[in-house]
Amino acid sequence: MGGWEPDEAFLQSGSVNDTPAMPQSSPTTAPPEGVAYPKTIKSYVTRAGRTTTGQAKALQEWGPLYVLPFRPEPLDLDATFQRDPGHPAPTILEIGFGMGDATAHIAALMPEKNFIGCEVHEPGVGALLKHIGERGLTNLRIVQHDAVEVLDQMLQPGSLAGVHIFFPDPWHKKRHHKRRLIQPDFVRKLTGFLRPLGADGKPGGYLHCATDWQPYAEQMLAVLSAEPALRNTATDYAPRPAYRPETKFERRGLRLGHGVWDLVFERV
Repeated sequence: MGGWEPDEAFLQSGSVNDTPAMPQSSPTTAPPEGVAYPKTIKSYVTRAGRTTTGQAKALQEWGPLYVLPFRPEPLDLDATFQRDPGHPAPTILEIGFGMGDATAHIAALMPEKNFIGCEVHEPGVGALLKHIGERGLTNLRIVQHDAVEVLDQMLQPGSLAGVHIFFPDPWHKKRHHKRRLIQPDFVRKLTGFLRPLGADGKPGGYLHCATDWQPYAEQMLAVLSAEPALRNTATDYAPRPAYRPETKFERRGLRLGHGVWDLVFERV
């Protein structure tokens, strides 16, 4: 998920994410005493960051082609991706793609599928647009908006073949656990947008989460396992699917003995 490099002490103490910011959840500071955050689900946290010259150029050059404006109306996916309506392509949504390295890698591996990435962080949007331009990725679009509103207003129930959520902010402190993205209400919402299991045996849509923080992995496993419309594709944690690349910080963390947990559940 760019230019920030964690030092060894940071890697020993916590995350191996390749982004310095907290990708998706609620605000980064605790509310004032006696003031509660709204209960509305949010998929991101606003964060600071400098847009580089290359990212700004990509935003200007490629943004008009590949960034979809947020509109409160359902997307025509075939028209958006210029697909033949007689042969619709599966669509994968990624929530919080950071700097977009994994997003671009996966889209390049699967040109037959549509990919929509939601990210509010402008440097990340610029970085992914740079990948799109350099690699000629015509099967990838970006919405620079809260993924919850994108789901509710731009996508149809049952329209997604998959959802990717890689290394969301683990909110390490116990009092902040309520800010974690993977919560029962949000998972229930996501599940409704996954393609259901077909009567012909065609598999339902899948939800793929990954984290480098074991307590969050355990919460993810519990929350996803409790959703009756999902089934685990593994006994507990799944092997890392071949399409998800290891990030450089993930590799450094693994060398230091840190774990990474993937969870892949399917809609039933």
